[in-house]
Amino acid sequence: MAAAGSMPSPQLLEEYSQFFRLLSEPARLQLLCLLAQGPLDGASLIEATGFSQSHVSRQLGQLQRAGLVSCVREGVRMVYSADNALVNDLCSLVQNRLRQRLEAQLKQLESA
Repeated sequence: MAAAGSMPSPQLLEEYSQFFRLLSEPARLQLLCLLAQGPLDGASLIEATGFSQSHVSRQLGQLQRAGLVSCVREGVRMVYSADNALVNDLCSLVQNRLRQRLEAQLKQLESA
């Protein structure tokens, strides 16, 4: 992480960009939201989302590589779980920012 007030290196900016691209995919966000509620196996994720097995698998793989999701084998099933602390922090940041934006827009409309 760059020190406060300093510009991140180009490599760090690329890492930031890749992380935000990862979160820009609605399917990955849907999977994260489901997993934030508790661990689920692949079949449950497919049923809950309606996505194909290959699509769920591909999205989970990307989330795993980013460290947002982990999995454990339980017999023949793979059970996935989210890094709840990080996912909750990210969601809170976004929700707070959206709330601030909407409140500012409402104030503008009320004063017009």
